[in-house]
Amino acid sequence: MLRVEDLDPPRVLPGAEAAMLEDLRWLGLDWDEGPDVGGAHGPYRQSERAQRYEEALAYLAERDLVYPCWCSRKDLRRARDASSVGESSAPHGPADDGPRYPGTCAHLDEAARDARRSETGRAPALRFRSPGGPIAIEDRVRGAFVQDVAREVGDFVVRRADGLFAYQLAVVVDDALMEVTEVVRGDDLLASAPRQVALFRALGFDPPSFGHVPLVTGAEGERLAKRRGARPIREMRASGTSATKIVGAIAASLGWAEAHEELGAHEVVSRFDWSSVARARGEVAL
Repeated sequence: MLRVEDLDPPRVLPGAEAAMLEDLRWLGLDWDEGPDVGGAHGPYRQSERAQRYEEALAYLAERDLVYPCWCSRKDLRRARDASSVGESSAPHGPADDGPRYPGTCAHLDEAARDARRSETGRAPALRFRSPGGPIAIEDRVRGAFVQDVAREVGDFVVRRADGLFAYQLAVVVDDALMEVTEVVRGDDLLASAPRQVALFRALGFDPPSFGHVPLVTGAEGERLAKRRGARPIREMRASGTSATKIVGAIAASLGWAEAHEELGAHEVVSRFDWSSVARARGEVAL
């Protein structure tokens, strides 16, 4: 199944979806369901699934598991700085999510909410009430991973103040309704998994299994990115690099092929072995 995660309209470039589908097919990948072929679990663009996210938020709201929050990132930084005075450290959330949310708006009555609305002059985000206690995940690659979401992250945003649905909510709703059983993705998203497990459970779904694989890095060990000079598939293709060379190099980096061996995507499937997926990030040599 192929799903297009286009939640943030300003970041969606015209023609990007078609170009990515073309690149994937050129590499030898295919799918049984997707925006170009249809299927039983559509629609396959998140921008077309808003009603499902609204229904999930309504379900959580009925159970008092979400609440409006008027705190800005600046407010959270101030709260973090105030809490860390005289301490060696303050509890923070994962690095990509900023400081831990201190629960400022978690228990406001209607009068207090009206006051916050008037004081800030902005629309609120919606936050999910994180359950207390550790959430454990047995990851296919990283092994046991445990996080107390309430203590380490706090209540997290499921709909932004600008009305856009948060990634955490959208992927959980989509994975549940699309009957996804195994999530395999980059290890930069490992810290998101406990939050998603909490949402799966709150919505009445069984979480899928997880496998967080190392990111491909450049020669200096940095994450590959266009701003660091990484070449897009389309550019490599235009310069004459073959799909079998790219797929073969990826397979070789995992020990499933000899160096410089060229392979098709379906040939690599037959060599797939979870036990050889390393925990460390590594370079793919082309």
